[in-house]
Amino acid sequence: MRSLGTTPFGLREAARRVSGGGVVAYPTEAVFGLGCDPLDPDAVLRILDIKGRDIDKGLILIAADFDALRPYVEPLAPARMAEIRATWPGPNTWLLPARPETPRWLTGAHDTLAVRVTGHPIAAALCRACARYGGHIGSGALVSTSANRSDLAPARTPLAVRRQLGDAPDLIVTGRCGTQPRPSTIRDGRTGRVLRG
Repeated sequence: MRSLGTTPFGLREAARRVSGGGVVAYPTEAVFGLGCDPLDPDAVLRILDIKGRDIDKGLILIAADFDALRPYVEPLAPARMAEIRATWPGPNTWLLPARPETPRWLTGAHDTLAVRVTGHPIAAALCRACARYGGHIGSGALVSTSANRSDLAPARTPLAVRRQLGDAPDLIVTGRCGTQPRPSTIRDGRTGRVLRG
């Protein structure tokens, strides 16, 4: 498994891996994430297998801007969306109604999808690189689930990713996680209720 920095070459190579069906680890606001192309079922199922995560739980998608998430979710009323978008970019994940065509491997057993416009500069740069090298609408979105096995604590460094996951990710984008003490807050977009604090 290769480790690459956040140079333009490193981000370009990571985006190429994602567009080719690969799984990459990368820093986010609080922990390292595992990411892949959301519309590649084999890559998504591989992430679920790496983590030992049940498909019914669903996954989070991140992007550098909301436009990359639009193909996956139905917006709420304008006033509600204004409140949600005021929390972005940042460590705030919202459950929004999933579009009917959004794959079950992303939504799990839910009619919503968890989405976030990331405030982490490396994660955002990786999403933008994926948008340039992806081959479909919405390719600027990236699966984002913590880089750990489900029964272990999330990895916060490249070394911790290697110790927990070995060579399972195809590539690690090195860099520091943000200063958030725990993974992003998750709220219900319709009600604002906190589901994970």
